[in-house]
Amino acid sequence: MRALLAGSILAAVAAAAPPLAPAQQAGASKATGPVTTADEVRIEMRRDKRGLVERNMQLTADEGAKFWPIYDSYQRELDRVIERENRLILDYVNAENVMTDGNAKRIARELLKAEDDEQSLRAKQFRRMLAVLPAKKAVRYLQIENKLRTLQRYDVAEHIPLVR
Repeated sequence: MRALLAGSILAAVAAAAPPLAPAQQAGASKATGPVTTADEVRIEMRRDKRGLVERNMQLTADEGAKFWPIYDSYQRELDRVIERENRLILDYVNAENVMTDGNAKRIARELLKAEDDEQSLRAKQFRRMLAVLPAKKAVRYLQIENKLRTLQRYDVAEHIPLVR
């Protein structure tokens, strides 16, 4: 049962993980219409997150020249936070049947720290975007990232049982 749980959580983690760099560098996606359902967004995010962001940002050439280096930097920093969260999920799965209070506290403390770090990173990213984009477009980017991260978190949480 534990192997099945670990496999299903690992699949969710892999599916929620950011796309590999080549997919992110692909630029415009093959999709041309708006993605409207959560499932469509998940598929598009895994296939070409950068293209999804690009279509929704509607940047001018000048804005894009300033936006994309900041975007790429943020994605690298966000990947490090997500990797920490993924390691904690695996720690939880490996200890689930023999979870001690001490281990539960450690995992929770480290997860809360990773979430704090992500929030700080998001605030820093928003300030950087405000420096190069009109406020409405900076907020739009913040909304896009928030929606994508919410879907990723839901996909992972859906497979993780409550601590016993």
